[in-house]
Amino acid sequence: MQVILVSGLSGSGKSIVLNVLEDAGFYCVDNLPVEFLPTLIELLHDEGRGQVAISIDARTGHTLSQLPQQVHALRHQGIDVRVLFLEANTETLVKRYSETRRRHPLSDGKRTLPECVEAEREALAEIGELGHHIDTSELSPNTLRSWVKDFLALDRSRITLLFESFGFKHGLPLDADFVFDVRCVPNPYYDPRLRPLTGLDAPVIEFIERQEAAIGMLADIRYFIEKWLPAFVRDNRAYLTVAIGCTGGQHRSVYFAERLAERFRAEYQVLVRHRGLTS
Repeated sequence: MQVILVSGLSGSGKSIVLNVLEDAGFYCVDNLPVEFLPTLIELLHDEGRGQVAISIDARTGHTLSQLPQQVHALRHQGIDVRVLFLEANTETLVKRYSETRRRHPLSDGKRTLPECVEAEREALAEIGELGHHIDTSELSPNTLRSWVKDFLALDRSRITLLFESFGFKHGLPLDADFVFDVRCVPNPYYDPRLRPLTGLDAPVIEFIERQEAAIGMLADIRYFIEKWLPAFVRDNRAYLTVAIGCTGGQHRSVYFAERLAERFRAEYQVLVRHRGLTS
């Protein structure tokens, strides 16, 4: 039996994820109180449900603290439980709530909307450590749908190494475990011929590979990951996200993410995401 627990901050896209999972054939349950999780799983297992998606978030109240223990217990029983945690920066969440005019679930008439967001972030911090993170701050709904489909295709028995390019001018991605800054590498943006291209295009690749700083930094980042990745594997980590940042997230960071993915793809389960190239 495969169970996907969808959690995260209100307004971060959980409804979109549940719709994707339902379209993929999952039996979906929204806003389940944590104390009912074991009973529901047992019931659906007896009914022969092979794929189940359950949304659990701050609306469940004080029993949320029970979730990590329940997840570990279900996994011990041999159930394939994956946790997908969605988040976004406070500015984005406030904007989304302002546009929809919806009331935040933690609103009590005493806290401002940003204060509600931060209180929810704190309440969910322990849940976020259980699984795979997606920062939806700069994502379109279609990009989020695509990334969720990538998540479904993963083999949970192996660690997933995610290389993510981004632009510092858009802010740090919240889902990163490691962040490397490659802005010291000469920037193709200042060549008018290369400006409209990306780190996926041959002329940009050729430009970057002529830079001694780029070759040296790529080797250093690769060495760091090679040295420490086995420790995360021994720690039974299911996911590790390495974010590579340049100014706009279009040229240098894209190149670095692609080259690092090539290096580790033969040995590990690898995903690549380019935040600056999504639409």
